Amino acid sequence: MTKRYVSLPDEAETAMREFIDEVDRRLSSDEDTCSVVEDVLIDLSGDRDAYERWQGGESVSPAERVRLQSYDPCNTTLESEYYAEKDEERFRRSKHLQWLWRQFDSLPIADNVEFALRFRRMLADHLFADCGENCRFFKGISFTYGHNITIGDNAVVHDDAHLDDRGKLTIGDRVSISDGVHVYSHDHDVVDQTTVRNYHTIIEDDARVTYDSMVRAGNRVGENAIVGARAVVQNDVPAHHIVVGMPAKSVKIKPGWESAATPIDEAGVNRQTERRIEYDLPDDLEVFDEFGRDLDRP
Repeated sequence: MTKRYVSLPDEAETAMREFIDEVDRRLSSDEDTCSVVEDVLIDLSGDRDAYERWQGGESVSPAERVRLQSYDPCNTTLESEYYAEKDEERFRRSKHLQWLWRQFDSLPIADNVEFALRFRRMLADHLFADCGENCRFFKGISFTYGHNITIGDNAVVHDDAHLDDRGKLTIGDRVSISDGVHVYSHDHDVVDQTTVRNYHTIIEDDARVTYDSMVRAGNRVGENAIVGARAVVQNDVPAHHIVVGMPAKSVKIKPGWESAATPIDEAGVNRQTERRIEYDLPDDLEVFDEFGRDLDRP
């Protein structure tokens, strides 16, 4: 390992642990999650005095009122909130936690790497379906819901990655997801883009998905495989293979793994349909076409 060990001064370490443990305790309790998120964001933003003045009936400007109201996730919306097929009960809590994660990342304190890694790791325990030990989550990561993500031990997700769990996303042990990666679990019909299909996307143990690459919905990146920079994965990537390009194609098997790997000329199989996740919409769901189009055609 080429990295060196870095530690915080004792006083900073103690304060950090106390704060993270306190937020973890409150999120694990029966306390209303909205209230916990609101309190944490007000204090981290240094806006407690303004909030107390507003709550005390003092006059605030419209801009101040919007800012202060937005610390409470119940007064906000996320893009995924509009998705017709979402699980309303599960989303209700994950929305609040996702709001805390996103707003935390927008604060200057999120650049304190040691603190931020531990804070996000704690949030992941509450937000994801399951999160393993010693995972590291860097700045600017986004999710669809969060509650459809399972991630194994010692995984790392770098800056500005997007983990789409509109369907289901499974990430294995020791997986590395680099900066700017997009991993999808849904796609849209080519004729009517309002028709959404959800899938289970899988990235297996020890895989590396490198800079600015994309894994399309329903594909599997096999164990110990590498997805090259800016590659677009359209098919399953066999274990131990290295894929590059748009669309991604196997160009090499990792040295030493040749006898265990699928031959290169047998790679490139698409099994997306096997991983499709069907869903039903409520009969009384009120829907609208955001594009205002008439899709009837001969």
